[in-house]
Amino acid sequence: MREGEGGSERAAVGEDELGVRLKAYEGRAAAVAGTGKDPVNMPMIRHWCEAMGDTNPAYAGPDAMAPPTMLQAWTMGGLSGHEGRTGDYDELLGLLDDAGCTSVVATDCEQEYVRPLRPGDEITFDTVIESVSQRKTTKLGTGYFVTTRTDIRAKQALDAPTTPTTPTTPTTPAFVGPLVGTHRFRILKYAPAHRDHKPPPRPRPVVNRDNAGFWEGVQHHRLLIQRCTDCTTLRFPWLPGCNGCGGPDWDTVEASGEGTVYSYVVMHHPPFPAFSPPYAVALIELAEGVRMISNVVGAPCDKVRIGMPVRLEFQSYDDELVLPVFRILEDAA
Repeated sequence: MREGEGGSERAAVGEDELGVRLKAYEGRAAAVAGTGKDPVNMPMIRHWCEAMGDTNPAYAGPDAMAPPTMLQAWTMGGLSGHEGRTGDYDELLGLLDDAGCTSVVATDCEQEYVRPLRPGDEITFDTVIESVSQRKTTKLGTGYFVTTRTDIRAKQALDAPTTPTTPTTPTTPAFVGPLVGTHRFRILKYAPAHRDHKPPPRPRPVVNRDNAGFWEGVQHHRLLIQRCTDCTTLRFPWLPGCNGCGGPDWDTVEASGEGTVYSYVVMHHPPFPAFSPPYAVALIELAEGVRMISNVVGAPCDKVRIGMPVRLEFQSYDDELVLPVFRILEDAA
């Protein structure tokens, strides 16, 4: 360290009184003797693998193991949370809230795997506040990175005791099994940066060689659907080949613009400056039989219902961006 650097560093820490208070929470417990709400089980493993598209045979059959990346899933408390959580972590977050750091974003996680989990294993875990950074200024705003470390243990299914156990309290683990893995999770708790400039433009679609024809059609207020020239199957979104027969050649059919709401969600959070929540995003079934995702307009978002008839229109958001949206017909609203 060069002369003078130590003094400036101490001065920076001295100016950040909140940071000094937050540092005192390092090493404190965030959860003690937490228990997994369910043993490791095949239904959750199957759902995970289907969602991830993971067909590894190690995750199926009588000798199945759980995918290592499911480590955190076995500790999640759901909406009702966990017993055994201490107030130190909530207290830390409360200090940040009081200081104006009311926004939070997950930044990264790290996992270490020690031994595999198998169906029937029961989970316990302890979480500690591992570190709190000095005050940091980011594009999102100014705040602090908070890292927690969760040590996850398991009572192996084959090692289950044959004698009854005595009741336990939330602060006393039902068992202390071998360590199976460690999960580090880091968040940024920050005060949003104040921006006086106008909101950013709406995000642009990603245009590539496979879908350029679709977006060119949109610019001319035409909704084009691909059609395989071998088997005449219509497809959307645009693909380089037919997912029915595999044929590489295609032409297009212009959609009539008629459709119905097949499914939908109403977006409330997270807010983004280019959008104005709440708004409805729907899966529209076109009269031609294909489905596409788009915004639904023409009625309050809480009035959107499955089966509602809609009509295509093209909406300009600025001098360059045109998007297809679907308007609810007046007699349906």
